[in-house]
Amino acid sequence: RVSFMNNQKPQKPTLSGQRFKTRKRDEKERFDPTQFQDCIIQGLTETGTDLEAVAKFLDASGAKLDYRRYAETLFDILVAGGMLAPGGTLADDMTRTNVCVFAAQEDLETMQAFAQVFNKLIRRYKYLEKGFEDEVKKLLLFLKGFSESERNKLAMLTGILLANGTLNASILNSLYNENLVKEGVSAAFAVKLFKSWINEKDINAVAVSLRKVNMDNRLMELFPANKQSVEHFSKYFTEAGLKELSEYVRNQQSIGARKELQKELQEQMSRGDPFKDIILYVKEEMKKNNISEQTVVTIIWSSVMSTVEWNKKEELVAEQAIKHLKQYSPLLAAFTTQGQSELTLLLKIQEYCYDNIHFMKAFQKIVVLFYKAEVLSEEPILKWYKDAHLAKGKSVFLEQMKKFVEWLKNAEEGNQQLSSQGE
Repeated sequence: RVSFMNNQKPQKPTLSGQRFKTRKRDEKERFDPTQFQDCIIQGLTETGTDLEAVAKFLDASGAKLDYRRYAETLFDILVAGGMLAPGGTLADDMTRTNVCVFAAQEDLETMQAFAQVFNKLIRRYKYLEKGFEDEVKKLLLFLKGFSESERNKLAMLTGILLANGTLNASILNSLYNENLVKEGVSAAFAVKLFKSWINEKDINAVAVSLRKVNMDNRLMELFPANKQSVEHFSKYFTEAGLKELSEYVRNQQSIGARKELQKELQEQMSRGDPFKDIILYVKEEMKKNNISEQTVVTIIWSSVMSTVEWNKKEELVAEQAIKHLKQYSPLLAAFTTQGQSELTLLLKIQEYCYDNIHFMKAFQKIVVLFYKAEVLSEEPILKWYKDAHLAKGKSVFLEQMKKFVEWLKNAEEGNQQLSSQGE
């Protein structure tokens, strides 16, 4: 019996036959986009160029044709008139239709009408959303295969669809393709795209969409590495009539530089770097990134105040603040060389003391300290007191400052008397 069982062992793999049968039984119908294409093109040709009728035809056809399976073919036809070969060309022997984006007129109104066709189709068949996004990413990579006019139409259409939320701004990733960037195709396409996007919405809405997909700091990548500067970007897009986009990128760059400066400052302070080194670094950054002294003094104030764990008791926090700020006053003094910077710092101190309730009573003490340390001078303090203060905690802070302000007003007379006595 043992030898009989051993003889039987090699015959075990009969399962392969069964597996083959199962596979054959479950085999799906052959993938045939050509037949699908013929149906769509025939329908579009019969419908003609009335885009209302086109939308109705596409709506009805979804019930009979497998849109889920042939989404790419469907969108190729609606954009280019037929199935696209790799690289973006239409095969010569392919049937094609003129009822498509590429054969339409090159103007915003026509592209808005086409955008409606896509909107209606995707609203009706929600599952096409992902397929459409993939299609647009692919079309952007094929840009070199299209004529300039076709690219312009696609750019306008994409801008409109980004504005109405049919597309997500992450599709712009395709424009960072090395070849498209190198040959200037990406930047030229972006001009048309942003023009139609901003035309539909505004620069603030565009900024929100870009920020959602972390694209707000990547727009300079539309240019080759040696041209990725704010100056180049600004010149290119301003000349193309997109001044608001230039200003947006300049502002983003500036925000980035300010954040970087604050982060580095805090690290230098926590390491205990000498003030002369910190001052030198800050001045270089100001020059390099065109940051004003007023901006810098607010960054230094925030950095100085964030390096301490403040006492929660009101009576102790003022003492702690004075000790801490006395130490850092030379650093602040280096960046209050203008009256406007001093006033900016005063407003920042007022805001801080108001927002952090334990500091409400410390405001006057901080101002007096900075006056003695030559961070602040008479004129800005008097201007703040008279009419330049914020509304936040105004009555409390003005009351605190009353005696000191009176002393300041009299001090000048006193100083003059002292100097005449000295003579």
